[in-house]
Amino acid sequence: MTMALLTALGVGGATMIGALIGLIFKKISHKFSDTILGFAAGVMLAAAVIGLILPSLEYGDYAIGWRLLVTVAGIFAGAVCLNLIDKLVPHLHKMAGNDSEERHANKSLNKVLLFVLAIAIHNLPEGIAAGVGFGTGNNAQALIIAGGIALQNIPEGMVIIGPMLSAGISPTKTILIALGTGLIEVIGTLIGFFAVSVSQAILPFALAFAGGTMLYVISDEMIPETHAHGHQRGATYALLVGFCLMIATDAFLG
Repeated sequence: MTMALLTALGVGGATMIGALIGLIFKKISHKFSDTILGFAAGVMLAAAVIGLILPSLEYGDYAIGWRLLVTVAGIFAGAVCLNLIDKLVPHLHKMAGNDSEERHANKSLNKVLLFVLAIAIHNLPEGIAAGVGFGTGNNAQALIIAGGIALQNIPEGMVIIGPMLSAGISPTKTILIALGTGLIEVIGTLIGFFAVSVSQAILPFALAFAGGTMLYVISDEMIPETHAHGHQRGATYALLVGFCLMIATDAFLG
């Protein structure tokens, strides 16, 4: 429980770290943020497969066909869940656009708050994914999953600061709003942890569901965002570095 709580605070706190970086530097290059996001995508990709989807497939003593069905169903359920959320509140690249577009779009406070709300809502299933990882009893893998999500939260926190400042929101309020989005992730992490702690029967589906949400975020949001500013080659290699790093970590941790 203590490990899960500390992880929840770390995952949520990563958004705050990103927000503080965005507030201090304000003009962070797309190349830098895209590289970080690409690296985080690689970490999350490895974590989703190694830490969530494969354990889901291997969990339980029933027939492999049934385990495969549960895992596939969980992956698609997680992806469809985030897809439905996207239809209600578009996220990241679907709202951000390029710098000049951002400046014009973000003059409306309502649009900015919708943008922040979208990030907050997306943080809930991402937090659940971090918490569910502890259900396997492999804390090392759970920390890898949480680390990948936390890495993604840093550039995400950086992204939300600019639009809020441009809309006239004070620096103090922007930090408080960023803190609120991070707290959503803390809540999600604890929900995921307690859900699988209460009932191990839901663990295979929950693991696959969490893996599906992460795969959706990587494919639908993170990779397109890293390719939107002409730095796709660097972001792609950063993704590969992150992926290989997580494979090596998993191999050494056993």
